[in-house]
Amino acid sequence: QVQLVESGGGLVQAGGSLRLSCAASGLTFSMYGMGWFRQAPGKEREFVAGISWSGAYRYYGDSVKGRFTISRDNALNTVYLHMNRLKPEDTAVYYCAKLGGGSYYYEKNYDYWGQGTQVTVSS
Repeated sequence: QVQLVESGGGLVQAGGSLRLSCAASGLTFSMYGMGWFRQAPGKEREFVAGISWSGAYRYYGDSVKGRFTISRDNALNTVYLHMNRLKPEDTAVYYCAKLGGGSYYYEKNYDYWGQGTQVTVSS
């Protein structure tokens, strides 16, 4: 079965950086677009970034443009989220997900999700 396992979360000071990883198994990883979402306490899950199967196309939510970069390594079945200039408002549980079809921006278009990894940014 498809499994997505995130790692790399933690506590970081504002202005710092983190790299999240999502290791995929149980699928032909190189065939699928992937995305990252996040959910802060009391808020809806929010699109962060998406990447096409080849890595040629990348998409970002407005709140992270210019600070976060999504990348993938199809040989390692892994997608990454490089987070720079972190802000306290980036604090959330971050999820990776496999795109089932359609636009990268909408949660309903993803069919498999990881368990999430906590990112906390202190001020």
